[in-house]
Amino acid sequence: MPADSDLNLRLRHYLNGLPPQALPITYQQAAEALGLSPPRTIRRVAVALETLMQEDVAAGRPMLATLVVSRRGDLPGAGFFELAVALGRFPANPAEHRAAYQREFAAAMAQRG
Repeated sequence: MPADSDLNLRLRHYLNGLPPQALPITYQQAAEALGLSPPRTIRRVAVALETLMQEDVAAGRPMLATLVVSRRGDLPGAGFFELAVALGRFPANPAEHRAAYQREFAAAMAQRG
């Protein structure tokens, strides 16, 4: 699925504008807030988040994508962790992912101001 630069920008602005007590949000909440319509709404959010991850790591910023989690729990989906490892932001050992996520989430929250 090709990147949608408008969606990426809207998602970044949306996540930066949410009050701290509203975070994290789910992929579904992000899709609804951005007015996405089926099909593949969650996939489109995931692709946009992957782009934000790449941009944030390249710029040396905390990954804003940590603010979006799966509805099945309190962590992002598996693709988030795979990309975080590939980008060199998270350790390869899955046993260390939760702690790495928690640190990154705290850094992303602090960066938002």
